[in-house]
Amino acid sequence: MRTIQNIFKRKSIHSPSPVGMIISYVLLAAWAFVVLFPIYWLVVTSFKLPIDVNTGPFYVPFVDYQPSLHAWDYILVGDLRNDTIRPYINTVIVAFVSATIALLLGTAAAYALTRFEYRPRIGSIFSFIGCLVLAIIAVNLGVPWQIAVVVAIVIFILLLQTIGRRFKRSLGNNDIGFWLISQRMLPPVAVVLPIYVIFQQLRLLDTRASLIITYVATNLPIVIWLMRDYFQTIPIELEECASIDGASRYTIFRAIVLPLALPGLVATFLFVLVFAWNEYLLALFLSGSEAQTLPLVIAAQNATRGPQWWYMSVLILIMIVPVILIAIALERYIARGLLVGAVKG
Repeated sequence: MRTIQNIFKRKSIHSPSPVGMIISYVLLAAWAFVVLFPIYWLVVTSFKLPIDVNTGPFYVPFVDYQPSLHAWDYILVGDLRNDTIRPYINTVIVAFVSATIALLLGTAAAYALTRFEYRPRIGSIFSFIGCLVLAIIAVNLGVPWQIAVVVAIVIFILLLQTIGRRFKRSLGNNDIGFWLISQRMLPPVAVVLPIYVIFQQLRLLDTRASLIITYVATNLPIVIWLMRDYFQTIPIELEECASIDGASRYTIFRAIVLPLALPGLVATFLFVLVFAWNEYLLALFLSGSEAQTLPLVIAAQNATRGPQWWYMSVLILIMIVPVILIAIALERYIARGLLVGAVKG
């Protein structure tokens, strides 16, 4: 009886019972299998011939089937070489540039929302929206955009001095932060057509610039939300001491806040990098042959003859390996950065 009790008894508060430990390892092993088996299947499928895929499944190379470099040769050296390298370069440039810009702008905005108090009035906000709509309507009616912008600015200033002052209610930093993150609640399919029309009018379709601008706009709320939580964990007393010693606000931000926020910066950068790296819907509408990214090339392998899994496996491996290597290299920062806002003193 005592032996059975010892099996279920915890040795200490930090160590589970023998039965609990066994259950934990079984669950971890099952989860590891769920996570790692798709990657293993991608690797083995990339070395299969079409006949091996269609007559399979075959699991173990050199036992169930003879590995072949047919798919790798076709993607990297053969007919699809140019159609792989160009989208790969596009993906790297668009993802890294958009993630970097979003991180720079979002970090500055998040710090401002953390350390400064903003009180925009409801009347001012609606006045700005109304003047913006008026300018757009004027441009569509044939008014030169320079005149439309100047007139809208003048009307906005007049409204601020008159009607805007009648509205006493104002928004706070939390309201601004929630409004920013609420933009991510809107499904991309709801805004993709207006975005397409905008870039069509600007003649920026099928360019990297259109993808970079769109990805920055879509990922900026995530950066602001995550970094705002992280900045709130940094004691403000450190900045106050530096300010007493004569440091400027920019010096405090650059020399004190940013080094302390490095784990959060790295984790947030990786988040938005992955979002931009894997994005499909916006790239489908905004890019063509010149600015095409890898997700579109992978989807294109689902041809009229059916999914060509051997080619898709090679492309997917080429796509995910760089992100995995970056995550491994930055693991020590990510482990701390993932706890953004989890503990607040």
